[in-house]
Amino acid sequence: MTTSRSSTAPILEAIGLAKHYRVRTKRFGRSSLVRAAEDISLALHPGRVTAVVGESGSGKSTVSRLLARTTAPTTGELRLDGTPLNVHGSVGRDYRAAVQLVLQDPFASLNPVHDVRYILGRPLKIHGYGGDDVDASIRDLLRRVALEPADQFIDKYPHELSGGQRQRVAIARALAVRPQVLLADEPVSMLDVSIRLGVLNLLADLRDRDGLAILYVTHDIASARYLADTIVVMYAGRIVESGPAEQVTDEPSHPYTQLLLSAAPDPDAGQPTRLGQRGAPPSLLTLPTGCRFHPRCPFVMDVCRTDAPPMFTASDGHESACWLLADSVGRSAAGPSQPAVERKSPMV
Repeated sequence: MTTSRSSTAPILEAIGLAKHYRVRTKRFGRSSLVRAAEDISLALHPGRVTAVVGESGSGKSTVSRLLARTTAPTTGELRLDGTPLNVHGSVGRDYRAAVQLVLQDPFASLNPVHDVRYILGRPLKIHGYGGDDVDASIRDLLRRVALEPADQFIDKYPHELSGGQRQRVAIARALAVRPQVLLADEPVSMLDVSIRLGVLNLLADLRDRDGLAILYVTHDIASARYLADTIVVMYAGRIVESGPAEQVTDEPSHPYTQLLLSAAPDPDAGQPTRLGQRGAPPSLLTLPTGCRFHPRCPFVMDVCRTDAPPMFTASDGHESACWLLADSVGRSAAGPSQPAVERKSPMV
């Protein structure tokens, strides 16, 4: 099936989304604000994969849950097919069918007391897609995710499947309701290295063959480069760089993206760069003033400590929230970009 939509019109769009949590600290029992995500704006287009990349705690999974509407945003707007949604209201069946979430751990997301026939048959029946022969529809779903022959899997329980097979069943369950958007939250991070590529290729096939808009959440920038058309880099709850995948990885304009690239395993690389040796992400309870990356940045300037940078244009369609891009002097001060990540199989 090929999508008939214009690739310029996003199916799902987030505008200025933010999510804050109130938590009580142990000291004096005071309430503190956790800024899990702030000012998140991105668009998911049919037939394209958008990767959200960052370290643990950067807010990647929070973004996927905001888009799935399993979590209500503190502020911001969501649009489906250009129509604004009431993000604080109830979530209708139409939205649940249009936007599906695939979680990181397939064993936890599949009910262990039900077999594959029940797991895939239930969404088909609820949304009225099973027809007169539900088993035939289930077998079609299994074939779509390359679980063949389907008869060998339809009566199995989750514990009888490998990790990769379980994740394919979870993807098949999401496809059962004929979604327009697939939100894949670190779908390969818990899988064996030898089978990650097969799941990534399945996602690429769903993009190319079915025209799905896919959000791929990952901490691995190498796999993002392999799969994604667009890369969005997050740090401490904010987007710090975004653009076409090859531009972001070949010519990273934000020092944090350079850090991620320097941390990507490369047998031809020498010793870790000074970027790769500079501390850890900040606590979301006590965020730095100004640019949130400045305590780790080797190019830090006075303005970085006091003022949060806006998004600057690095090149056509490529933006970065870094004061080094404010003028040509700052741009040259950033020094050479990190070596590009080759577009090869992410088997690490």
